[in-house]
Amino acid sequence: MNTVSVIIPTFNRWATLPRALDSVLSQSRLPDEIIVVDDGSTDATADELPRRFPNVTCLRQANLGVSAARNAGISHASSTWIAFLDSDDEWLPEKLARQLDKLATQPRLQLCHTDEIWVRKGRTVRLAQRYEKSGGFIFQRCLPVCAIGPSTVMIHQELLARVGAFDETFEVCEDYDLWLRICCDTEVAYIDEPLVRKHGGHADQLSTTHWGLDRYRIRALEKIIASGRLQGDDLSAAIDAVIDKIDVYIAGARKRGKASEVATYEARRQAMASGK
Repeated sequence: MNTVSVIIPTFNRWATLPRALDSVLSQSRLPDEIIVVDDGSTDATADELPRRFPNVTCLRQANLGVSAARNAGISHASSTWIAFLDSDDEWLPEKLARQLDKLATQPRLQLCHTDEIWVRKGRTVRLAQRYEKSGGFIFQRCLPVCAIGPSTVMIHQELLARVGAFDETFEVCEDYDLWLRICCDTEVAYIDEPLVRKHGGHADQLSTTHWGLDRYRIRALEKIIASGRLQGDDLSAAIDAVIDKIDVYIAGARKRGKASEVATYEARRQAMASGK
């Protein structure tokens, strides 16, 4: 029997966490387990969560970051399938049911993601074409941008055991790193239907509180290239992608007068280019 555990990492997000949990509890196919990992919150989360949502499992830890929080949830989860939800996002009611139905038609696949609605400061926004999602072997689509939204994902425990969970050394772009490691040799299922509302534009988003996000994407690309798992066109595309991102980063560092950063990344660029 397919069972589903939902993992919600949170840090000082009591203002939005109830909305996320209400969207899980409103699913037409309820999950078998809901795990909130409180990553060292200092707001009302610790007091209010057990009072308002007594049937939700709450794990508390020191503030170790979103990767460590998700990994703690994965380690605790007892279900066949893991579904992630960020504490500022919300699911539409058919999300879990649609994914289980889709996976039943493609039983060899172990990851399913969906389209999503992006909301910024309360208004729905239209994304550029490069953010369009798809299924199948999508490794090269994962190179320029994060091609899978974490809150849209349902993933089999066996797949996480094979490729490893989130890299806890990544403060941000940890999802980009994981999708590269999965999609380099794994086909994924996709539902071309927006089943998640992704809320952005608020001050505590990780993408707005960390500078130089391309540093982490460059690291992720260097990791997958060094792993030896890529061949042929995928390897060439990954090398081209990391060189492009290094060039962008160097231009920004030069503009800001960061001479040591420029020198470091020029050396990394040369090392990548020599491997082409």
